[in-house]
Amino acid sequence: MATFVLVHGAWAGALIWRPMARALRKAGHDVYTPTLTGLGERRHLLSREIDLGTHTQDVLGVIDYEDLADIILVGHSYGGMVVTGVADAVPDKIASLIYLDAFVPEDGQSLFGMLPPDRPHVPAPGEEWLTAPLPVEAFGNVSQEVRDFMARKGEPHPTACFSQTVKLTGGIDRISRKTYIYCNDTEPTTFTPFYEKLKSRSDWTVRTLPCTHFVQMDMPDELTTLLQAAA
Repeated sequence: MATFVLVHGAWAGALIWRPMARALRKAGHDVYTPTLTGLGERRHLLSREIDLGTHTQDVLGVIDYEDLADIILVGHSYGGMVVTGVADAVPDKIASLIYLDAFVPEDGQSLFGMLPPDRPHVPAPGEEWLTAPLPVEAFGNVSQEVRDFMARKGEPHPTACFSQTVKLTGGIDRISRKTYIYCNDTEPTTFTPFYEKLKSRSDWTVRTLPCTHFVQMDMPDELTTLLQAAA
């Protein structure tokens, strides 16, 4: 059995992983779904000091405190920024690194630096240090379930998480099993460039799912199967 650490994306907490976490635990795996500081049920901790480094430390803290090893580390969307820093810091604890329709930064890159020029961030009203959630329409023809989820759970995200660059030391290059799961409905998406870059790399496994960015809701069973295959 495997140990999964599932890292969510921006504007909501780890609740989005609930169907996958239940299925993976039922299959006998250990599953950790940390909610990043200032988001979800930890929104009471929201502050100007939160940045990408904070969220990286959130996940490193779980790995350290729970004495985790041989981890299947999964990052969705913005979570790709977080797992990159985590994997670079503790590569010997990572058995498999999975980017789920996520950003894959190189050393010195920020999330904002990888966005298309026509995708500026929108500050939350009256709070320039927060970025408002994107309208769900930006992610394609999403389901009513997704619309309802984001309407109830979506909240502004600390902008420093998107503007801070990653500083890599080469540790991540020691992880031999790396997978990119690309959601291609509808193409092109913000994540198409990562798919195009990685699909020809012999050191990466690339998979596609015919769904929107909210894959946890669109195709939970298929996603669970792919995650188990990585284990």
